Amino acid sequence: MNVINSLSAPLPFSNLFQVYDSDCCDSVLLELREYLPKYFGVWSPPTAPNDMYLKLEDVTCKFNKPCIMDVKIGQKSYDPYASAEKIQQQVSKYPLMEEIGFLLLGMRVYHVSSDSYEMQNQHYGRSLTKETVKDGISKFFHNGYCLRKDAIAASIQKIEKILKWFEGQKQLNFYASSLLFVYEGSSQTPTMQLSDVTLAEKRGVSKGLLSGEDILEYNNNIHVLSSTENGKIEASVSKGLSKFYALHKKAYSKRHHSQLSLKVESLEQDNMWKSSTCIAQEHLNGNIIPQLEKVFCHMPAEIKESAKVEVRMIDFAHVFPSNTKDEGYVYGLKNLITVLKNILDN
Repeated sequence: MNVINSLSAPLPFSNLFQVYDSDCCDSVLLELREYLPKYFGVWSPPTAPNDMYLKLEDVTCKFNKPCIMDVKIGQKSYDPYASAEKIQQQVSKYPLMEEIGFLLLGMRVYHVSSDSYEMQNQHYGRSLTKETVKDGISKFFHNGYCLRKDAIAASIQKIEKILKWFEGQKQLNFYASSLLFVYEGSSQTPTMQLSDVTLAEKRGVSKGLLSGEDILEYNNNIHVLSSTENGKIEASVSKGLSKFYALHKKAYSKRHHSQLSLKVESLEQDNMWKSSTCIAQEHLNGNIIPQLEKVFCHMPAEIKESAKVEVRMIDFAHVFPSNTKDEGYVYGLKNLITVLKNILDN
């Protein structure tokens, strides 16, 4: 499925078209492609042959339950050729844009607990202040059971790559452009059951070593357990968790022993064992989900960095040539990264 993106101004179109041109050999523009939706050509409607549209990839199509957020980036949402009236109109929509550097335009979040979506529009984003913008953004990463720190960590990594590109180029300035965030809201492998911890071994993981992807699959599948299943499944969880953690510990220590001190690792292990004990004691009284959140929703971000997440640059109707760094966009990216890191740290 493709998404049609309108382009009306000839100057921005000529610059963006260079990015997608098959003959492009500009290293800066070629790298930019990595952060854009895939390009499928130009299309004009029969009734308006002079109107040009880009046919772009639907970034959400590979997700089962896509959680989607659109964040406008930059200190200005108007381009250098905007009239005074247009400037005033744009500034009045969100006066904090220049100070915050980004604006949440909308989101759709899948809640595992209710098997439904929560949606917020641009009015919600415009209601956010400097004091509440962190909570507003964090709402996008909460699935009804817990904060998806894996998705936050992965999003930060992708934004940092885009930031690096902007800090190294002086060819283009972006106005009223957005970042599109998408992450998988449902279980990534619905057929996988937590009670069958040995499934990882059956899938070819020899010597009890789980890969990072397998760890993530357990993290994401844990939240599909229903409180109505308290008897059989919860009991099997309590019996299988110790084995799961033993496997997880091997993978974690092997991949991260050079990054974390023994003291921190010991603390993480101690907390995990305590949580496991709590599960064994409380699986009969319906408190399994809160306890599992402690184990799986608050693992170190390093383990969750490969979560299924996309961050793409969209909305290119106001992209202009420049010989200076796009300071407004850089400012917005840095502030957004800071907000996400604060959410992650807390």
